[in-house]
Amino acid sequence: MSRKFFLSIAAALVSLAAAARVQLPNIIGDNMVLQRESKVALWGSAKANAKVVIAPSWTKAKTSVTADGDGKWSARIQTPEAGGPYEISFSDGEKTTLKNILIGEVWFCGGQSNMEMPVKGFSGQPVEGALDVIMDASPATPIRMCTSKRNASCTPAEENQLKWQENTPEAVANTSSVAYFFARQLCRTLGVPVGVISCNWGGSAIEAWISKDYIDRDFKGEFDLSYLEQGITPKNRPHQKPTLLFNGMVKPIVPFTFKGIIWYQGETNRGRAEQYLRLSKTYVEMMRAVWENPEMPFYAVQIAPYRYNDPEDFKSGFLEEAQMKAAQQIPHAGIATTLDIGDPYTIHPAKKKEVGQRLAALALENDYGFKGIHSRAPEFKEMTVKDGKIILSFDVFGDSLAPISKELEGFEVAGADKTFHKATSAKLGKDRKSVEITCDAVPEPVAVRYAFRNLSSASIYNSMCLPVGPFRTDDWDE
Repeated sequence: MSRKFFLSIAAALVSLAAAARVQLPNIIGDNMVLQRESKVALWGSAKANAKVVIAPSWTKAKTSVTADGDGKWSARIQTPEAGGPYEISFSDGEKTTLKNILIGEVWFCGGQSNMEMPVKGFSGQPVEGALDVIMDASPATPIRMCTSKRNASCTPAEENQLKWQENTPEAVANTSSVAYFFARQLCRTLGVPVGVISCNWGGSAIEAWISKDYIDRDFKGEFDLSYLEQGITPKNRPHQKPTLLFNGMVKPIVPFTFKGIIWYQGETNRGRAEQYLRLSKTYVEMMRAVWENPEMPFYAVQIAPYRYNDPEDFKSGFLEEAQMKAAQQIPHAGIATTLDIGDPYTIHPAKKKEVGQRLAALALENDYGFKGIHSRAPEFKEMTVKDGKIILSFDVFGDSLAPISKELEGFEVAGADKTFHKATSAKLGKDRKSVEITCDAVPEPVAVRYAFRNLSSASIYNSMCLPVGPFRTDDWDE
């Protein structure tokens, strides 16, 4: 018999062996982090109706499941306290072993370009402190990163090109800077491994990350979904079309277990503030339902100041207001304000460490029980007017407002004509939980806005130097 015949037989045997071995989605692989002390989800494929045995190295107990007629199987296994590295083997007669697995905290990190922006920065747009962070990266630091490849799809995808990476300089350089700074702070404070799953696309709209079922339920008639019926992914801005990114980038990682979500998105939805509030509520409800975790933490980032087409326009203010309302109205949610770290010349500010740390502060206080961290920035509560003087009261969530003995900026006052004028003076009240404002141009004040224009800056903080976000006292239409 010829050499060619033997080679073909050998190839067939290799193919048969590969078909017999358990296959796992890319999200389940070497170097991954599994959520500690949880029933984590594992799934994959094997031979039809085969018995699949899962054996983690942290316990002598094994879990057995049976694949269905198509070879699909899923299981839940109990994870221990934080630690590692561990191994997990999967066998349906042929063994597959995953190595270098850590047990710790896992977070989903989603949004558009400000979440996508890697530690190494974008072209001509750096991340502050990037060189130090990249040089300090070491596999000995138990942070792991996993980044989804961009993919827009009309139908729910089963797989995405992604893999877990160790904390090497090259991997850190190419990881979402906000996600990495968030993970680094959690790792330092909690003293446990941290994994971050980055799932983002620059310029994406929030509706692109919401499944068709929820778009149909809550926004019927508001979006053109004809491309879904035709099964043709639009070539023009697919990342802004409803459901396409949920299908292509989120669905492949369902139901991988994680603790919560951090979210930095909104610039693309400017000009649709009322709808954005509803979309935000739907997005969070959907993600919690898909992962069967109704109390999953959700922490968003307010968009930062930027000139856009008109620095004096109010579009950013309305969008930031919608983001704040969403954080206030959604249970187990919070928001990181960024009014003090914007850049008038780039929509991608360099101060990403502050964003990651503020998100981490929200998680550490609300989800991990740390005391002494006032993670919530002060929020406007009510306005009163007496003898032409306006008094704005705040929920401070800390010791006091700051700074003292300094004129505050960014306040505008309007009368019944709805024309806004710069405040003549603004300073902290004696209780340090209010601001007193006068405006000579408006003798009978009706409304106040603070930092509500596209390009604004912060002047009020709490004692932890978290800035008060943009707000207004009126309810006038956009």
